This record gives sequence, C-alpha cells and structure tokens, in this order.
Amino acid sequence: MKLAEILNPGRVAVGVAVTSKKRALEEIARLLALGAPSVAPADILASLAGREKLGSTGLGHGVAIPHGRMAGVSSSVGAFVRLKHPIDYDTHDGQPVDLVFGLLVPQNATGEHLQHLAAIAEKFSVDDFCAQVHAAKDDAAVYALLSA
Repeated sequence: MKLAEILNPGRVAVGVAVTSKKRALEEIARLLALGAPSVAPADILASLAGREKLGSTGLGHGVAIPHGRMAGVSSSVGAFVRLKHPIDYDTHDGQPVDLVFGLLVPQNATGEHLQHLAAIAEKFSVDDFCAQVHAAKDDAAVYALLSA
C-alpha cells in the first residue's frame, strides 16, 4: 500500500507550531476534514481523542499515528504534520513527538485500518526515512517523500 492512496499535498503541513498533544490532534483533525468533507473537524477530533484514551498512538522515536474510525467516511484519509517543536505525547519511550501522521477510516473498515496503520508504521520505523522527512524543506518535499 502506498501512502499516496490516502494522502494529498493539501493535507501535509511542515512547521506547525503547537504546544500540546491536544493542539496537535486539533490540527490533524482539521487536515483530515479536508479529505472527509461530510464530517466535522470536531467529530474527527473526538474520534482521535477517544482512541488516545485507550493508549497513546505514539510509535516512539518522535513519531505518532493518531487514528480513528468514523461513520460517514467513505474511504480512508491521511494527513501529516511536522511540528516546529517536539511536544510531549505520552509515548511509551518517553520521547517527544514532532512527526504526526493522522489516519481516518470508515467505521467498518477494520482490515483496511490495520493495513494502513502497518504501512505507516513501517515507513516511519526507518531512521533514514525520518531523517529525510526532518530535512525536507517544505510541504511539497515532505509530500514527495511520503508518497514515494
């Protein structure tokens, strides 16, 4: 699975200045709503926050993958932000997060949900890839890396 299937350049943002996990989730929800216009950003945020209550979606090494399933979403949607400054994200390794890939999937798409999460996690588990994402100059350069 290629991330380009669920991501577009308009849902990638570099240099996002937030100071908390809640604000990062709000930004991801806003971007995800661009790909799911039938769903309000506040409802997406509620879904993401509900999932976080079950346990942090921080992968470790500065990466988080907040995700949720929602009724009213017809296909999976991704969004990505590179934060200007790392934030505390309650990760298992205790490291702050600055790379956040949000995922929204249809309510009943359990298999698809797991496939997307696995593909995202695999990509971001490679240190060289994360270094390239950190070094990328702008939104377009990050999108090119994510969609390759």
